[in-house]
Amino acid sequence: MKEKIVSASILALSIVILGICLKSGIDNFVNKDNTVTVKGLAEKEVEADKVTWPILSKEVGDDLPQLYDKMGKTQTIIKKFLLDNGISENEISINAPSVIDMSANLYNNNPAPHRYNITSSITVTSQKVKLIRSIIAKQGSLLKNDVAIVDGGYENPIKYEFVAFNAMKPKMMQEAIANAETTAQQFAENSKSKLSKIVNASQGQFTIEDRDTNTPYLKKVRVVTTVTYALKH
Repeated sequence: MKEKIVSASILALSIVILGICLKSGIDNFVNKDNTVTVKGLAEKEVEADKVTWPILSKEVGDDLPQLYDKMGKTQTIIKKFLLDNGISENEISINAPSVIDMSANLYNNNPAPHRYNITSSITVTSQKVKLIRSIIAKQGSLLKNDVAIVDGGYENPIKYEFVAFNAMKPKMMQEAIANAETTAQQFAENSKSKLSKIVNASQGQFTIEDRDTNTPYLKKVRVVTTVTYALKH
């Protein structure tokens, strides 16, 4: 008798468990596609907080020792100009000059008027971006001392950076997710649903770009994140 009661109890319990599993499976099947995936965007415009300024000058001639001596005087004038305008000693780096022997160019059918072409490079690296920009604007005053600054071109451009980026990442991610939630909420209302929990979310892709070509010291920080929400009907 007891064995029959135990068997019946086990059977009843098995049926209950099976029913629960079947209901869960059916609910998952019915709701598996009840999600919405949206993208959230956050943007900030910031000012660069670091600048790297290569200052190039050239000397040409035939007497190499004399050119090196002249280049040294030029570097001294440029350095004094920087220090007098508020640049610190530790923000200035004087690099070894680059020497080109024009007579060594075997493929040059038109001999150059001078044998040697020397390029001097002084690099200023600073977080005083506004100060550097003001100094760049008045570098023409060096011409009074017979010093001409040459354009660095594509190889040596003035570089503006935004290095305090990590400090603003958490807040921008929050804004991007909030933006995604607003979009998802609108979708839910349109589909007569209710927005539920986040099913999946990407970390978000951050980019830092110049705002435009004319103001490289202004940066646009942007993050796009993808979030999937569950929907309830």
